[in-house]
Amino acid sequence: MALRPPLRIAASPPPLPAVAAVFCSTSSVMPPAPLSTAVPAPAGSLESLPVAAGMGESGAGQVGSRPDNLDEVYSLCRELGLRLSRQRRMVLDLLWAEKSHLSARDIFEKLNNLGRNIGHTSVYQNLEALQSAGVIECLDRASGRLYGYRADPHSHLTCLDTGAIQDLDVVLPPDLLERIERETGFRISAYTLHLCGRRA
Repeated sequence: MALRPPLRIAASPPPLPAVAAVFCSTSSVMPPAPLSTAVPAPAGSLESLPVAAGMGESGAGQVGSRPDNLDEVYSLCRELGLRLSRQRRMVLDLLWAEKSHLSARDIFEKLNNLGRNIGHTSVYQNLEALQSAGVIECLDRASGRLYGYRADPHSHLTCLDTGAIQDLDVVLPPDLLERIERETGFRISAYTLHLCGRRA
């Protein structure tokens, strides 16, 4: 079976180096599946790609909603039938306090340094339960899994010097999404961007 060549969609004006993107979509032409592609970044900076304070608008291909505080997260857990044990609350509290991307070991060490008595196995089990239920996010990296407090569709900016990951809400221009849909036969329902760079 011949492999399809990678999709490249030119931006106008001429683009800078590409950023990685993952699109989730459905299609009547081919089976629904995640589509990995390279989408060139527009010339200049991210200024031409609106960075929203919250979720992208529904028409921009982003779906879902994001809890605004821990109380809403607790309510979401209850709606999903997740038991809010003391250990599970400690993990959620830390993730929302840090608002960064942490490994299970990072979380274990931070909680114990705060005087919270919790085992490494308990941390891992609670992270897996929360991630499987869609309450938190899990990023697979070469160094291992990282967990973040957000689970709604959003993008990431990774520092090439430190490895630090920043959450972004980027709304792609509707005409670019329409061009991707036309050239692939997919209808985009959600997307995330993974941008990499160094501080200027």
